[in-house]
Amino acid sequence: MVKSERPDSSAGEGGEEAHDVAISDQRLQDLGYKAEFRREMSLFGVLGISFCAIGILTGMSSAFQTGLFSGGPVGLFWGWNICSFFMFLIALSLAEICSTYPTMGGLYFWVCKMKPDMPILGFFTGWLYSVAMVFTGASGNLSVALYLASMAEVGQGRTLTRVEITAIAWAMNIFSGIINTIGTKAIGQMSTFNVWWTLGGTIVLAITLLVKAPVKNSPDFVFTNFQNFTGWESRGFVVLLGFLQAVYTLEGCETAAQVAEEAVRAEILAPLAVVGSIAGSWLIGLAYMLALLFAVQNIASVQATTFAIPISQLFYDAVGPQLAQLCLVVVLLAQVMAAITNFTASSRLFYALARDDAFPLKKQFMTLNRFQAPYWGVWTSALIGCIISCAYIGSAVAFNAILSSAVISVMLSYLQPILIRVFWSDSIQDFGPFCLGKWSWAVNFASFSFCVFICILFVLPTAYPVNVLNMNYAIVAVGGLMVIITINWFWWGRRSFKGPVKTFTFK
Repeated sequence: MVKSERPDSSAGEGGEEAHDVAISDQRLQDLGYKAEFRREMSLFGVLGISFCAIGILTGMSSAFQTGLFSGGPVGLFWGWNICSFFMFLIALSLAEICSTYPTMGGLYFWVCKMKPDMPILGFFTGWLYSVAMVFTGASGNLSVALYLASMAEVGQGRTLTRVEITAIAWAMNIFSGIINTIGTKAIGQMSTFNVWWTLGGTIVLAITLLVKAPVKNSPDFVFTNFQNFTGWESRGFVVLLGFLQAVYTLEGCETAAQVAEEAVRAEILAPLAVVGSIAGSWLIGLAYMLALLFAVQNIASVQATTFAIPISQLFYDAVGPQLAQLCLVVVLLAQVMAAITNFTASSRLFYALARDDAFPLKKQFMTLNRFQAPYWGVWTSALIGCIISCAYIGSAVAFNAILSSAVISVMLSYLQPILIRVFWSDSIQDFGPFCLGKWSWAVNFASFSFCVFICILFVLPTAYPVNVLNMNYAIVAVGGLMVIITINWFWWGRRSFKGPVKTFTFK
């Protein structure tokens, strides 16, 4: 590769930007792909994409009760910090690979490049991760509906039916599809805005809770109090179950890679966004969690709530109905942005898979509209999201199993490239600008170990005694998904997919 010289300083900012775009496009061409997307995203835009996907306010609010009932404050505090540390190590591992291969294929493409002699690994990673992204987006859109339902309960005393909640989720799936179809450029601006919204929202929530809560809990309660609503007798196991809340909240840092082909100097910006989003979420999440713990009035009340989202009960008890609605609005808007971002990621992944013959209807899924949106992938995500939402009408247990399978699928997708880096340490010969150097193997091994541990933890029963209603069906959902992907590989994939397909060759 011949690097072009930096333009004269008199060329100004426009010349420097053009130079950076040329470098980014050249790196993409070196990987065998022609640049198809306009590079319009800055560092804040790419960072915001990961922040949106992680959704620290939304993830923490939606899953807070999991840790509160499984270990209580002491489990939440230590679980958050321990899991954040290991998720930060995972982010470092992924960022190093992302800097080497800054393409929208992300995890899938990395596996293909590092282990080209085993295309089945790349195929499984791509399908598993794309399904996880769609399921996560569908879950996010249902969460929007549940927050609106909670607002109706808190403000008007009206309880929405499951059909009404599902109808709102359908509307959100369609809305996410529309924004991703015509607002591609605005998504970058929205993700930048989301960074500030998360920071400002955390401050607003923390001040509101700490100032208005009638009773402030003592530091002794916040850092040492143990709670157990699971039925399990082992305190250690109960605290470990609380880890699920932290991991669920912190997944999503890798989403920056899905927009790498739309960012200037993606080999630098994307890995920085991967690592920066986890570091920022760790600190912001800790501040928000401490505010919740100091303000919670009655844990048993939260556990017995009839509100659609249990965190609504905590807000209601701590600040009253009017300010509780303000708190819910802050989280709701963050959830809307997070849901939209998930469809952004899934549509780009469908595009990348189709480009490499790993997905059917290649021509359709690679078609971009005048807004630079891969709209086939967008509306496939929206359609699947609507179908999945219908499961909530029949059974919340079934829907939760689908959500759990998405969380596990993301961790399994993390595991694939990290596993290759652990057992085939020479899988990358020419590193990008972001390199861990001598610490690379140690970081990758720690990340690999944590991924395996969490995948096992996620399929264990969370309540005792186990019955039909509290059974953890995640293993069934993930197993079913793996069977479908395996059948797809032997029926179609092994003949059509041989690895990344070059769309650009040097003459």
